[in-house]
This record gives sequence, C-alpha cells and structure tokens, in this order.
Amino acid sequence: MHPPTGGSSADRRPVALVAVFGALGAGGGAIAAILGRPALAACWVSVGVVGAAVVVLLPVAVWAAHPFQQAGQDGAVTGPTSTPPAGSCVDVVPRRVLPEWARTGFSDPEPRASYVRGDRGDIVAILFAQPLAAPPADDHNNKILWASPYGDGSSLRITATLADGSAPVTREVEGGPGPSIVDLPRPGCWHLTLRWAGRTDTLDLAYAGS
Repeated sequence: MHPPTGGSSADRRPVALVAVFGALGAGGGAIAAILGRPALAACWVSVGVVGAAVVVLLPVAVWAAHPFQQAGQDGAVTGPTSTPPAGSCVDVVPRRVLPEWARTGFSDPEPRASYVRGDRGDIVAILFAQPLAAPPADDHNNKILWASPYGDGSSLRITATLADGSAPVTREVEGGPGPSIVDLPRPGCWHLTLRWAGRTDTLDLAYAGS
C-alpha cells in the first residue's frame, strides 16, 4: 500500500461548498434584481459571501481547537530499537511543503512547515516550535504534530535513544499519530523508533538544552 498521491474527497469539500455558496448568492441576487427588489438582491449576495468565507476559514481553526496531548511515559522499552545513524540530527529543521497526506487541518492548499519525515516515508513529525528543548523551555512546549496516511486508532508508541544508543525511554500518543507534546530527559540527538497500526518507522530529532 502506497501513500495517497491525490487529495481526498474531504480535501475537496471546502472548494465545493465555496462554489455552492457563491452560486446561491449570485443566483438569488439576480432573481431579486429582476423583480425590482435591490435590498433583497444585496441580502442574497451577502449570504453567498459570508457562507463562502466561513467555509474557507474553518480549517484554520481545526488545529487551534485540537489540544496537544502530553505523550505518556510508561518507562518500559519494548521491542528492539533500530541503530541510529551518526550525525543525522538537524538543529534547525527547515520549512518545506508538506506531503499531500499530511495537510489535514491546514487551510493553505500547499502548506509549508518545519517537519522531519520518517526514514521509510510513512510518517512525519511537524514541529510547531523550535528548538525542541530538554528540559522544556519556559516560552514554548515541545509540540509535535504526527501525521501518517496509515492508522487504525491504536496508539503511536515511541522508543527514543540518544545517538549512541544510550538512555532509552518510551513515550505513547494515544489514538495514533496526531497532536502531542513529547518531552525527553536530556539534550542531544535522539533517535526515535515509531510503532503504530502495525507499522514501524524511524527518525531523528535534536533537543537543545534550555
């Protein structure tokens, strides 16, 4: 199974609704104008404009209204971890256009964000603040939005080790890839082994000292 390459039907719904509201306002306004009712025509046009604006702006509020959960800490390392590649962490993750399957909740059709993609390409970690910090910084949380085209509602389980394979810790995001706050115990280049929905992927994240 490969990640979807085109937008989903859900991605196309806002565009369709904007067209519906626009047609409704234009049609109603034209009929009212023919009947000699300019006030009513203006009212219909306003309905179309306001309705379209609501549809366009709604996705912007999706992630703002969705709380970022603190990733759980169970302290037990289960299953083997992969061998971390040397020097693979990036101190400042650049902003890039997100994969199509990672754009849910963003209003821009081609949103740009700072993200790290898994080595297998099955998941991305979208960073809402940089740098990630250990211990957590005073002015921002370690917010990470996990996105994947695969999911079955099971938890995302994270096993993290430092680049040399030491200090293994585990974290859990209930419900699978989604908004989270992932705190790790100390600064360094952390290698994350990610397991969810029967899949496994890996990536590296740098945590700076705060």
